[in-house]
Amino acid sequence: MFSPSQEEHCDPTKDPIKYGELVVLGYNGSLPNGDRGRRKSRFALYKRSKANGVKPSTVHILNTPQASKAVNCKVQHSISYTLSRNQTVVVEYCHDKDTDMFQIGRSTESPIDFVVTDTVSGSQEGEETPITQSTISRFACRVVCERVLPYTARIYAAGFDSSKNIFLGEKAAKWKNPDGHMDGLTTNGVLVMHPRGGFTEESKPGVWREISVCGDVYTLRETRSAQTRGKLVECESNVLQDGSLVDLCGATLLWRTADGLFHTPTQKHLEALRQEINAARPQCPVGLNTLAFPSMQRSRALSSLEDKQPWVYLACGHVHGYHNWGHRSEQEPNAQRECPMCRTVGPYVPLWLGCEPAFYVDVGAPTHAFVPCGHVCSEKSAKYWAEIPLPHGTHAFHAACPFCATQLSLTQGYAKLIFQGPID
Repeated sequence: MFSPSQEEHCDPTKDPIKYGELVVLGYNGSLPNGDRGRRKSRFALYKRSKANGVKPSTVHILNTPQASKAVNCKVQHSISYTLSRNQTVVVEYCHDKDTDMFQIGRSTESPIDFVVTDTVSGSQEGEETPITQSTISRFACRVVCERVLPYTARIYAAGFDSSKNIFLGEKAAKWKNPDGHMDGLTTNGVLVMHPRGGFTEESKPGVWREISVCGDVYTLRETRSAQTRGKLVECESNVLQDGSLVDLCGATLLWRTADGLFHTPTQKHLEALRQEINAARPQCPVGLNTLAFPSMQRSRALSSLEDKQPWVYLACGHVHGYHNWGHRSEQEPNAQRECPMCRTVGPYVPLWLGCEPAFYVDVGAPTHAFVPCGHVCSEKSAKYWAEIPLPHGTHAFHAACPFCATQLSLTQGYAKLIFQGPID
């Protein structure tokens, strides 16, 4: 559980007010080795017992490094913009009684509420893959929520460090706006995409934008860490909406509002759907043995395959039990297999249920599987994620499975599953 400094709820006698949740794409309900403390696959933002938000106040223009240190050692928060070796602009921030602030980043220091590390696609089997050099900032971004209805949440690039400072050095992209206030971008940037139509089955992908330190919206830079900013997009804002995606260059987060989560399936609902499929006793059309989806817990861990585990020929969607024939390639045994039902050749993979409810856009039955990973969810959820371009590397975008971050096939992002019922 969070210490009071990380997650302070309101009056303990009342139900805490939830602003929303941030869910990391690429995890099927929990981190591979389990959620621990501030490091987890999803983070709920609750109204704090005391407001901890800050807002800009005094601006100092300093001409010596010593003067800069003097200001930064004060108790209040500040953002330092180093213009040259001899000039720094320091913007002090004062307490804001009307907002709560939550900070996200790679650092495990106390100012970070939600510790996020790089997501490695498809690395759910057993141990977490170590990252030699992370591209996620130690203090990546901050979310500021208004403490009164409608609890508007806004996102800003960069977070305050242990000395309550955000420091933009000489090489960082920074500038003075026409109204006189300073602003800047972090090294690898914080990108945001608001889906058109919210997070529903009818939603369409929005346009990826970059968010500045002060919360303005810009078009993307030519490359992720270029020093020249994009163009200001005045008609868009940094207000998060249900289904907004936040990319930290190494991990992508999904924002779900409290109201949005109210309409998503629950773990109990997903478990009921799993039991419903298993109760229908689907059979392997060749071996005639009964198939069954593993428990939600085993699906989350991608633990060892079970005897009754359903497998699928992704090119056609026919569901079978595992069998060891029909190979078309010796090097990759399951990459090219011939379906005994229709003779279609393609990948042959085990099926795992998608266990993270926040990734579902509806409460439909799990009838479709992502290609090539085999994670199963509702048709509308599969279609939604197959159309979402997610940032990859410094300037590439591609669709990926939300449950394991595996890049989806360009020709076929998902497949409809064809089960055979019992013969008796």
